[in-house]
Amino acid sequence: MFVALEPRRLYRQVAEQIRALIEAGELKPGSRLPPERELAERFAVSRPTVREALIVLEVEGHIQIRMGSGVYISSRPIPVQPLRVSEDGDGPLEILQARCLIESGIAEEAARLVKPQNLERIDAILLRMEASLDNAAVALACDRDFHTAIADIIGNSALKHFTGLIYDSRSSPYFTKLASYFEGPHTWRLALEEHRVIRGAIAAGDPAAAREAMRRHLTLAQKRFSESFGEEPTRDD
Repeated sequence: MFVALEPRRLYRQVAEQIRALIEAGELKPGSRLPPERELAERFAVSRPTVREALIVLEVEGHIQIRMGSGVYISSRPIPVQPLRVSEDGDGPLEILQARCLIESGIAEEAARLVKPQNLERIDAILLRMEASLDNAAVALACDRDFHTAIADIIGNSALKHFTGLIYDSRSSPYFTKLASYFEGPHTWRLALEEHRVIRGAIAAGDPAAAREAMRRHLTLAQKRFSESFGEEPTRDD
């Protein structure tokens, strides 16, 4: 029923195969999809790829994700013209990986060029974020401000614009839906602590430490967004 895929925009291909099975009636309304691990094995892709595909299908209305229970085929009628993931759209985990690669280098250079006024601005952002961990919209805005403030240290307007642009790609319906499962006061607290480590490395003028702190922060962000949201089968060891 499921076919292994070629390595090109894998999450889209996984979503397309599952969507086709739903529309053909092979996956019935109310039925539960196989566990995430099993889907990954059947499609020969990673589990994060499966998660991105499932988010696409949930945004389209084809499935319902029930945390701790599993993923179910939607019982409501599918729209005549369902929302489809764009051919040039990037997946949430692709975006985080790109940010990790790019912003690590930005933090490294920022540690070489930082001035006291830059640190004052960053400190004000971190204080505002600490006071807003229970307010997702404000915490998100502070998170964006922190990352663009680091890019601003370098003094390259194109680089600052690019950092803001790639950050804002998380406003897509797919990224927003994924974030709704995993972001909250606890994860914002973790991000704040990681931000402070980055700030400390930049303030110390240590390029290698700043690069590693940013890499670690965005790697952990990827991990937080890669947690399973379906019921996993019990395995006998």
